[in-house]
Amino acid sequence: MNVEDSIWDKLTRVVIGLCLLAGLVAIGVWYLPLIRQNERMRSEVLRLDREVAKEAETRKQLNASVESLNNDPKAVERLVRESIGLAKPGETVIRFEEASTNLPAQH
Repeated sequence: MNVEDSIWDKLTRVVIGLCLLAGLVAIGVWYLPLIRQNERMRSEVLRLDREVAKEAETRKQLNASVESLNNDPKAVERLVRESIGLAKPGETVIRFEEASTNLPAQH
């Protein structure tokens, strides 16, 4: 005996399928702002990680400079001579200045 589904059985399956689809869409719409916020936060974390790495490199360089100044008298002498512009007897000090830019004449 071959029993065909009645129209009501077919409509019930369609309605259940549409309800499930509507539920999935509702969940997607509900969580979409959270997904976007998560993406923004991840990009911010990556940016901050790059900044931390950059600052760590700067710290490393500064620590090397401090260590050099603490342990190497020649480094201290060089720094003082460069900052004050002093020279040992018989040395010539040459200073390089940045070129001034030509500004257009104002009328």
